[in-house]
Amino acid sequence: MMDRSEVLDILERHKEASGQLMSILESLQSKHGYLSQEAMELVAQETGRSLTDIYGVATFYKAFSLEPRGKHLISVCLGTACHVRGGPAIAEEISQQLNIEPGGTTPDREFTFETVNCLGACALGPVVVVDGHYFPKMTTSKVGEIIAKAKTGLDAVEIDTDKRVFPVEVSCAYCNHSLMDPHHMIDDQPGIRVTVSFEDKHGWFVLSSLYGSYKIESMNPIPRDMIMHMFCPHCHAELIGGAKCPECRAPMVPMIVRGGGVVQICARRGCKGHMLDLGGGTLE
Repeated sequence: MMDRSEVLDILERHKEASGQLMSILESLQSKHGYLSQEAMELVAQETGRSLTDIYGVATFYKAFSLEPRGKHLISVCLGTACHVRGGPAIAEEISQQLNIEPGGTTPDREFTFETVNCLGACALGPVVVVDGHYFPKMTTSKVGEIIAKAKTGLDAVEIDTDKRVFPVEVSCAYCNHSLMDPHHMIDDQPGIRVTVSFEDKHGWFVLSSLYGSYKIESMNPIPRDMIMHMFCPHCHAELIGGAKCPECRAPMVPMIVRGGGVVQICARRGCKGHMLDLGGGTLE
């Protein structure tokens, strides 16, 4: 059931944003997992846009869903390269283990399963993407393992016991506007929200604010090893510094830590290179 006040709050937060409609729909999708008819009607009413225009945007971008999605999204590529390497058999195995057809969601809303025509990683086929994590050269014998990993968290860390994991609050290194999103929680903490682009894709990207956790959520699945360009969602400046990742030499993305210091994360998807400088030394 839609909470009208939540939708109105999202509309208020994005009323001055460029690309206002996309920002509103992204926040609604992030909050509820899909775009309900009731929510879109309220957006139309409050913004003065036609419901036809809103449906047009919602159905054009694959990242949006008009039906409730599960907590975890599994996508199987059935493009030509993946098809000839066993993609259909992998899709069938996932369908059997989850007991749903492609396009369906499990009754407990844990998983949504879909097939796609191409994931842009033909040389690595057959490819499965789970919550933004690419699994290349998949086999049917690995399906159960990745489903189990998705349930526990593909980037899970022991946040309650690992003393190397602690929360940070950050802001843009250029406009000093907070990057924290209290409406998008990861690891039970407000997420760090930026905008990312790679190849021809562009959309929101939220990181865990727990230093030492690598959980992320994104509008578009991001191939592992892809170098992303990150931008402040407020001033739109690209978040890029002069440092290189100590592990893979990709550019580092700087953010200002509240209270003093700088945290830098690697721009390469899947790399765990990061640095935290609080003025008294650097942690890696």
